[in-house]
Amino acid sequence: MTARPSARPSRRAAAPARPATLRLAAALAAGALLVTGCSSSGGDGPDDAAAPSPETSSSAPSTSPSTSPSTSPGSTADAGEGSGDFPRYVALGDSYTAAPLVPDTDPQDGCLRSTGNYPSLVAAAIDGTALTDVSCSGATTTSLVGVQETFDGQARPAQFDALTEDTDLVTLGMGGNDFNLFATLIGRCGQLAAEDPEGSPCEDADLVKDNVFRQIRGQLAAALTGVLDRSPDARVLAVGYPQILPAEGTCPDRIDLAVGDYPYARDLNERLDAAVEGAAKDAGVDFVDAFAATEGHDLCAEDPWINGRTTLEDEALAYHPLAAEQEAVAAEVLAVLGQD
Repeated sequence: MTARPSARPSRRAAAPARPATLRLAAALAAGALLVTGCSSSGGDGPDDAAAPSPETSSSAPSTSPSTSPSTSPGSTADAGEGSGDFPRYVALGDSYTAAPLVPDTDPQDGCLRSTGNYPSLVAAAIDGTALTDVSCSGATTTSLVGVQETFDGQARPAQFDALTEDTDLVTLGMGGNDFNLFATLIGRCGQLAAEDPEGSPCEDADLVKDNVFRQIRGQLAAALTGVLDRSPDARVLAVGYPQILPAEGTCPDRIDLAVGDYPYARDLNERLDAAVEGAAKDAGVDFVDAFAATEGHDLCAEDPWINGRTTLEDEALAYHPLAAEQEAVAAEVLAVLGQD
C-alpha cells in the first residue's frame, strides 16, 4: 500500500485473580458482549458520548499489578526503553487490537489481550522496541481518558495514562464500539434476522444513523490530537478495521444476519473504516489500511481471517480476528513505518 505521510513534523518520517480455568470460562461466556461494546464507557447514541479532548486528563488510578499493561518480548511492565528507531511504543485500541483468544491470551487479563496481536508482532519485528500495550476488549474512545470497566468487572486506567513525552511510536485502533455500532451489527441485527431471515430487517429499521460515522470520525480525530499533544515527538498511526463482511454472498452458518442485510452490514463496515481514515487525515497522522490488507478474507471467505459466531478456544473469540489477520495488520504497520 502507499503510506499516507503525516502532516505533522515528526522526529522520525483490581480484585484477586480467579483460577485461570474459571476466568477463561467467563471470558468465553462473555464473548458476545465483548464484540458489542460491553465497556461502561461510551454512550448509547450520538448525543451520549463525549469526544476525548486533548486537554482532558484522567483521574484513573496508577497502574497496579492487577491492571498492568501487556508487554511484548523485550519490553518491561513500565514500558521501558529500547534502543532502536522506536524505543518506546504504546498501543491503544479495542478488541480488534487486543485480539482476544489469539494465542497466547492470559485468561486472568480482563482485557483478553493477546501476546500474538499486531502490536506485539510489530514490536518483535523492530529491533530495540519496548512495547506497552494497553488495548482492551470493549474499549471506546472514552476509554482513552477515563477508567474502563472490563466485562468481568476489572477497572482499567485510562489508556492515555500510558503515553509520555518520550513515547516514540503510537498505534490507535478503535471506534467500532462507539455508539454501540458493533452491538447493533452483531446483536440487534442478529435478533431481527430471526424474525425476517430472508428480508432486510436491520436496514429497514434504520438502526444506525448517518451521523454516527461523522461522530466517530470526530471523536477519533480528537483522540489522535490528544495523542500528539501528550507525545509530541511520536510517530502516530491510526489503524483501520478489516473486512468483516463479504462484498457479495452470504454465510448463514457463520453469522446471524438476514439475507437482505448483508450489503447493509458491509456498508457499515466500510463506513467505519472510512471514518478511521478520515480521522487520521483530520489529525495529520498516518493511516494503516487494514481493510485493503484483508481483502478476500472476511468471515464468509474460504480462508477467513475473522472468526464467525463460534468462539474457538486458543484461536479467536466469536466475530474477532484470527492470528492471520493480526499478522497481516502487523505487516501493514511495518510497511507504513518503512520497516518491512
